[in-house]
Amino acid sequence: MLRRFIQRHLPDPETIRRRKSLRLIHPLLGNPALWLVTRRSIANGMSVGLFCALLPIPGQMLVAALGVLWLRGHLPLALALVWLTNPLTMPVVFYVTYRAGAWILHTPPRALPDEVSVSWFANQVVDMMPALIVGSLACALVIGIVANILTRLCWRWHILRVWRKRRQRRRQR
Repeated sequence: MLRRFIQRHLPDPETIRRRKSLRLIHPLLGNPALWLVTRRSIANGMSVGLFCALLPIPGQMLVAALGVLWLRGHLPLALALVWLTNPLTMPVVFYVTYRAGAWILHTPPRALPDEVSVSWFANQVVDMMPALIVGSLACALVIGIVANILTRLCWRWHILRVWRKRRQRRRQR
């Protein structure tokens, strides 16, 4: 039931293969293992997608596609989760990861000025970068692992619930 729900809401592999913007990873898209909906593939796709979403790098989708290939995760889910850090959410997410990195490195975080400008950011970026990188990696690792474990537990809980209901229906007959 959960598998059918996920497959119903995912795009068709052929539709994605026809996109010109994904030309670079076209050979990767032909791998049927990246489209399977299993507990392991969904959990690994969640981990990779959330991990890559928190990385402050360009090309997050390409990194996610390679990570999914390596961990045999679910490609569409990972690519969709990368978009959690879109231009609207990126400043908030990266500010939180910067604060986490400053806490890990025991450095005082920079205070935001009354008016954030491009020149202020350009002057501060060199000093802020170590904390941002450490914080992003730490948060991405923790969130990726937690997402994997929670996905597997929720999937297992759902399966046990379905089995229990099936057993009850059989007893009622």
